[in-house]
Amino acid sequence: MKEKKKKPTYNMWQNTAYFVRAAWGNCPSVLLICLLLAVATAGATVVEMLFVPVVLGQVEGHVPLPQLLATIGVFTLALLLLWGGKTYLRENSLFGRIELREMIILRIVNKHTSTSYPNLMDTEFLRAGEQAQRTCSSNSAPCEGIWTTCTDILTNVLGFVAYLLLLTGLSGWMVALVVLTTAVGYLVNQRLHGWGYRHREEEAAYTNQMNYVRRVTTKREQAQDLRIFGLRPWLEEVWDSAMAAYQAFLMRQERVYFLTHVVDALLTLLRNGGAYAYLIWLTLTQGLSASQFLLYFAAISGFTQWVKGIMEQFSTLQRQSLEISKMREFLEWPESFAFEEGAPLPQGLKNCEIKLDHVSYRYPGAEKDTISNLTFTLHPGEKVAIVGLNGAGKTTLVKLLCGFLDPTRGSVRLNGVDIRTYNRREYYHLFSAVFQEFSVLDTNVAVNVAQRVDGIDRARVAECLEKAGLTQAVEALPKGMDTPVTRNVFEDGVELSGGQMQRLMLARALYRDAPVVVLDEPTAALDPLAEHDIYMKYNSMTQGKSSLFISHRLASTRFCDRILYMEQGRIAEEGTHQSLLDLGGGYAKLFEVQSRYYQEGGDEAWKRS
Repeated sequence: MKEKKKKPTYNMWQNTAYFVRAAWGNCPSVLLICLLLAVATAGATVVEMLFVPVVLGQVEGHVPLPQLLATIGVFTLALLLLWGGKTYLRENSLFGRIELREMIILRIVNKHTSTSYPNLMDTEFLRAGEQAQRTCSSNSAPCEGIWTTCTDILTNVLGFVAYLLLLTGLSGWMVALVVLTTAVGYLVNQRLHGWGYRHREEEAAYTNQMNYVRRVTTKREQAQDLRIFGLRPWLEEVWDSAMAAYQAFLMRQERVYFLTHVVDALLTLLRNGGAYAYLIWLTLTQGLSASQFLLYFAAISGFTQWVKGIMEQFSTLQRQSLEISKMREFLEWPESFAFEEGAPLPQGLKNCEIKLDHVSYRYPGAEKDTISNLTFTLHPGEKVAIVGLNGAGKTTLVKLLCGFLDPTRGSVRLNGVDIRTYNRREYYHLFSAVFQEFSVLDTNVAVNVAQRVDGIDRARVAECLEKAGLTQAVEALPKGMDTPVTRNVFEDGVELSGGQMQRLMLARALYRDAPVVVLDEPTAALDPLAEHDIYMKYNSMTQGKSSLFISHRLASTRFCDRILYMEQGRIAEEGTHQSLLDLGGGYAKLFEVQSRYYQEGGDEAWKRS
């Protein structure tokens, strides 16, 4: 069954009004330039059309030469002023339009970066975000192109009115013929030209395949696999297949467009032929002068263009409106968390007790809970480790505690208060964290640690780098902590190793100095000796703070006050490192396997286990 298309939330007039209000409140010159540009463009066309017939009429009337020259001079000056003004206005219209487009881009970016975390797991939200970005992707994209469309509509309306006044002296049926043939031609052309729009997804499928091949073959990250596994023949096959299909698609498209031109030519012949015949009849029967003949024929041809232009531009505005409506729907996407409307967090909060009270969580579309009826309290100043096999729910528990997810059932409480009542952004300020997946800014080491551009405490940055065990590596860099990380932006950037990058993220968490520290596999890319070095400093790094620590290496947990061993979304065992070993349960068995792995050399130990 074909899926029913969703009706746009906003129509063409509402979206146009939205941009008019945005321009009026932020850059009114955009509206003024639109109006002046329409007047200048339509005025220039009308003057051009009148120029020759008026001069020819004066020649026919045998006016004195000075008067004829004066008329030519007036028309020439008017054209120069209108052409010059049109060019000046068109060039200067870009500044305000780009400013408004950048304002929309900033709103889209803010929505992406500040939305409730569950939205980022919603494919519909992500797809809407991509569509919203496309509306602002270029000068011709809808968020800026709408001003060109509105200007063209005003231009065509002004021209239509001016030419209609000129044609009032002709028969009504002639005007009706022009309007009718233009309308029919427009509707036929719209249907045929719309073929490409209706088949845009088919075209996108071919171009996406070719773009995929292009991306894979030009990325440095793919270079090793391409050579080692001999992927070039397969990629060439994908490219050739997509290119052949795309060429067949373009051939079908060109046949449709050819038919469009044939229909347009026939309607133009009917319209212009009828106009010629009628004007010649007027000339033979009513003595229509050559200048009048030329004036009316030019007016009929121009009138056709104005009528066609009005319909085409409104059609363009309608298409742009559909995209703009999607953009507005994205900006107004509902939030599951309370932000500014939430209660403010108590000032200077340092002692944080966070409790997960009978919490369950199920990911959207999942058949069972990832976390099931879990109760756990992180006391102020306590160091807690969470361990377990993959899929036990460790990372989900961290996301619940940090406020990235809200429980399906139960509640997360800060000092006894449900965190859903608080401003979630303020709640995030309670945490310093190193997650398994982290983002690195394409800037220098100091900015990556401080997460700010101005007002960086460089002594504090150096202290955090020291605690994270990265001082020696940073001092060896060409510019020290001013050395750019990655080469995406700066040519003199450096590529840090996986272990160095994790240490950098650890330094960033230390610089934040929040009352709760969360470390989700912070040493996954480190070798055992480097990991041991980090854990020896663990107590000093988290002194006076609550900390939650996730690790797959159980040897690290002995530094923690309490250990939670998780199985299938529940806390299966709880205690200190030694008490859990004495218990002889799942924790002890996992620790034994890992101990043998490190003592006996890895793979053979795993096989015997």
